Amino acid sequence: MKKHNALITNFREIQYNPTLKERANEMRNNSTKGEIKFWCELLRKRQTGYQYHRQKIIEHYIVDFYCAKLKLVIEIDGISHNKKQDYDKRRNEVLESLGLKVLHYDDQDVQNNFWFVEKDFKEQLSKRIKEFKL
Repeated sequence: MKKHNALITNFREIQYNPTLKERANEMRNNSTKGEIKFWCELLRKRQTGYQYHRQKIIEHYIVDFYCAKLKLVIEIDGISHNKKQDYDKRRNEVLESLGLKVLHYDDQDVQNNFWFVEKDFKEQLSKRIKEFKL
């Protein structure tokens, strides 16, 4: 690993702030119901054919789920995102500037309208796979 502008660069060349490791672990151990459902129903055990990481540190942010091969970030937005539209907008801009695609799903929709979220996610995943010609 090499240091670059007070950030660490991992083997996939995504910079991250190592001071966020403890916070990422806390978030992983205290996931929302929506995050748990999304992980269990769609992402764990490579159900999509791709490996995802939970609470991945990218730059100075912690994203809910990240697939390095597809450069795909998935956010399950709960009440912690209320009144943080400017922060979320800036965060998306930074992530997208790194070539990442960011998908957002509402925590309540994941819990109560999962069929809709699952359908949309699979459509978005299919588009992303085609973009990378995988």
